[in-house]
Amino acid sequence: MVQGYCMKCKTKRDIKGAHADHMANGRDCVKGVCPECSTNMFKIGKM
Repeated sequence: MVQGYCMKCKTKRDIKGAHADHMANGRDCVKGVCPECSTNMFKIGKM
């Protein structure tokens, strides 16, 4: 699992439904949701 920081819970958590994506500037990122509060999570870098 990929870990990211949840801005709502203020803790690091595993990203639920993590999938690789690209930002507008071409860099790789990972997107998903927090398993506790369902807030969108985002991490710059590869999976």
